[in-house]
Amino acid sequence: MIIAIGGTKGGIGKTTLAVQLAISLAREGRSVWLVDGDGQGSAIAAITARSEAGASPGLAAAHYPDGKMLRAQLQQQGGSFDDVVIDVGGRDSSALRAALMLADAIVVPFAPRAYDVWALDDTAELIDTARAQRDGLSAYAVLNQADPGVLAADNREAESAVQALPAFQYLDTPIRRRKALSTASARGLHVDELPNRDDKASAEIGAFVAALKRAHAVHA
Repeated sequence: MIIAIGGTKGGIGKTTLAVQLAISLAREGRSVWLVDGDGQGSAIAAITARSEAGASPGLAAAHYPDGKMLRAQLQQQGGSFDDVVIDVGGRDSSALRAALMLADAIVVPFAPRAYDVWALDDTAELIDTARAQRDGLSAYAVLNQADPGVLAADNREAESAVQALPAFQYLDTPIRRRKALSTASARGLHVDELPNRDDKASAEIGAFVAALKRAHAVHA
C-alpha cells in the first residue's frame, strides 16, 4: 500500500504523522519505505537518526523532493515493500502531484484553525484532478494538533467543516498537541519507544493507524 501524508498547508504536522505511521507499520513486521518528498528533508533526517541510534526495526528511507524523480523511483522500487509512506511538503508541489497519481491513499492532516480548514479546499481540488485521471485514490482527513479537551469548541467546528467536504473521508481520531509526538518523531522514534512513555499520545497514534487501516480496507 502506498500512503501519502500531504496537503497544501504547511505547519500541520505531516512529517510527524508520516514518521509515526511508517514506524507503526514496521513494528507490525511489515517492510516499509519512507519517502521524503519535502525539500526540508525532515523525515529523512528522522530516519537517519533512528538508524544511527540502532533502533529496531529499521526502515528504508529516501529523499525525492522532485516530482519526476519521486514518480520514477516509486515506480521502480515501490513494489519491493509492503508499504510505502510518502511525506509531502505543505504546498502545491510537483512531489505532491506525483504522489497523488501513485498513492492508494492520501491522508491530509488539518489543525483546528480557519486557515487550515480553508486550505483543504485547495487540496480537494488537486485530489479531484487526480481522480479524473486515475482510479483508486482514497482521501482521508484527520484533525491534528487539536486543542486539549474532548469538547474543545474549535475542534468541533473544524471537524464539522471538514465532514462537509465530499473529497475526504473524515477519520474521527483527533491527535492533540503533545510534546511526546514531536520529540519522538524528531528522533526517528515511535511514541511507544520513548523512555518516558506518554500513554495518551500512544493511544491517539494507535487509534489513527487502526482507523486508517480499517477505512482503507473497506475501499480497497
